[in-house]
Amino acid sequence: MQKKRGIRIKLRVILTALGLLVAIVGMLWAAISLQHNFFAVFSAFEILGIIIALYIVNKRENPSYKIAWIVFILVLPVFGLFIYMMWGGQRTFPHLKKKYLKCEQKYLKYLEQDPAVKRLLHYEDNSHNRQASYLCSESGFPVYKDSSVSYLSPGEAFLPVLIEELKKAKKYIFIEYFIIADGKMWNAVFDVLKEKAASGVEIKVIFDDFGSIKRQYADFLVRLKKAGIEVSVFCPLKPSLNMVMNNRDHRKIIVIDGNVAFTGGINLADEYINQYERFGYWMDCAAMVKGSAVDSFVIMFCIMWEYVTGKQILMSKHLISKPIYSEGYVLPYADSPMDSKSTAEGIYQQMLNTAHKSVDIATPYLILDDAMTSAIKLAATAGVKVRIVTPHIPDKKYVHPVTQYYYSELMDAGVEIYEYTPGFIHSKIFLCDNISATVSTVNMDYRSFYFHFECGVWFTSEETIKEMQTHFEEILKDSERIDKNVWKKRGVFARLKQWFWHLFAPLM
Repeated sequence: MQKKRGIRIKLRVILTALGLLVAIVGMLWAAISLQHNFFAVFSAFEILGIIIALYIVNKRENPSYKIAWIVFILVLPVFGLFIYMMWGGQRTFPHLKKKYLKCEQKYLKYLEQDPAVKRLLHYEDNSHNRQASYLCSESGFPVYKDSSVSYLSPGEAFLPVLIEELKKAKKYIFIEYFIIADGKMWNAVFDVLKEKAASGVEIKVIFDDFGSIKRQYADFLVRLKKAGIEVSVFCPLKPSLNMVMNNRDHRKIIVIDGNVAFTGGINLADEYINQYERFGYWMDCAAMVKGSAVDSFVIMFCIMWEYVTGKQILMSKHLISKPIYSEGYVLPYADSPMDSKSTAEGIYQQMLNTAHKSVDIATPYLILDDAMTSAIKLAATAGVKVRIVTPHIPDKKYVHPVTQYYYSELMDAGVEIYEYTPGFIHSKIFLCDNISATVSTVNMDYRSFYFHFECGVWFTSEETIKEMQTHFEEILKDSERIDKNVWKKRGVFARLKQWFWHLFAPLM
């Protein structure tokens, strides 16, 4: 029986836990040693806590996130200060931030906005113009008119299309994923990759260590390298108490020959194609992009590749997309924790703010800050029909009560809340007025909005959006609408559980 790479993580977890234990024991020992001066020591920590709280207040971070830490520090001054020093703040190391932004600046210059497309967009639907202008400004990626987007859902529909496109590769394949897990799905992909690598196709793979380490056999990296595939692990897990380890690569990107790209919620693991049941039926989706917009996904991958490996990718051999006719706009975008922007959250807010008739949302998690909560409520109270689908069977027992915490407030504003009863819905889609949409890797939670590397694609293709809308209605038929009056009568224990876990919402 093959051993999993995840066996090694046990040692890392033990070492990290020991480090935390030593620190806590050290604090207790110091407190006992100084017990004759307890009042003075406690007062000193209280004063330090107030100083740190004032520092947090003046930081340029999300208000909800700041409030959670301030309360934690003031209520538990000793322990709270220690935890904040280890895990607090939406930050990464300055040298890593500088390195990433340098890579970003280097590669984004290869993308140019066609001024004719911007002029044309200006004279079309105002919501289109505002949403696209926001994304262009915040993400630095251009909007395209010569590209198409296809909607693929569920995972069983995605895999055959992916395999078909991989088999067409003649020059290169780029793969960047949060989870790559040994199993039927990866084996199907890997079989094609081995064949293509043997025929001279350049193949580069990035996967996130946190997402993948427990899902791979010990010889996973060896097998890829032996097949002639270049592979790099994003932010390998180490015994560490620092929050920088929370900045994960949550993106899902595949680029083939610069002609086609894939993104969305589907990872390369068996549960995503329902070959392995974890939480009932797994509902998910992906987008296939063709045309000039594929260039943006090439650039996203190249930025991450050089950031992780330090190796440059030659653009003349990889920016080789072919424009195609399309009756809509396409704008791929990326978000990272390396700057003060919140592009992924911002486009959701823009779509809510510019909607006239309806906004339909599917998300596995609903962990909202004040700004997002207000945007959803304002849209609903202005007469926009807002419908949100979340899972009925959660993948994380402690996260689901936080999702449910927001139900009452949103329903009071007129929002319709549904839970997908067959299982777990992992799709991340936004549909605005049936005329614009996003398919992305972005969950509606703090981690996706502020801590993770994410990506997605915004588009206005009428045919694709109609297909998405039809599928969304089918999902609603398989979902249970939460009755506001019944929900308000839920038990005390359920309320307490939701309230308690909501205290930790900014960390989720």
